[in-house]
Amino acid sequence: MSALERRAAMAALLADRKDDLLVIPGLGSTCWDLAAAGDNDRNFYLWGAMGGAAMIGLGLALAQPEKRVLVVTGDGEMLMGMGSLATVGVKQPRNLAVVVFDNGHYGETGMQPSHTSAGGVDLIAVAKGCGIATALDVRDEAALAGLAERLRKLAGAGPLFARVRIATGEAARVLPERDGVVLKNRFRAAIGVKA
Repeated sequence: MSALERRAAMAALLADRKDDLLVIPGLGSTCWDLAAAGDNDRNFYLWGAMGGAAMIGLGLALAQPEKRVLVVTGDGEMLMGMGSLATVGVKQPRNLAVVVFDNGHYGETGMQPSHTSAGGVDLIAVAKGCGIATALDVRDEAALAGLAERLRKLAGAGPLFARVRIATGEAARVLPERDGVVLKNRFRAAIGVKA
């Protein structure tokens, strides 16, 4: 089974990023990958919000319908917050994409096999079953480039779900700002919401 390098995958998804793209990374690796791709006031890093990335992205997409919202999280976090896909499917936000970097392991707790590898859980089937019609399986560079192009044109075409098969492995951590108040205030200012 082919797998992509996660840091390169994040960089590819954010290539040619426009001002209307708001990004919510999940806990751990996707947070560090987003910071490595370039810190930005429109990144809302989550520290300790396991399972919450998709719901935070949904709330943001509903509150800011003129902006594109991208959630990038891991398979472990998506498994923890799987019910969020049902709410995304019911609400049908046309400006939201949920991308899951799936390495088949729980990276934050010691690399135990996750349910996507050891238990056969199919996140694409779950997303489709929740009413998200566009659910993509990304396993190679060509499919990743296609996903990046879809993300650039997301406004009015969502919701979109994609599972990106990534290789296991640790990249050097690039830690973004950790102060929640600072993160909240800079993000609000970036999207034009007064504190």
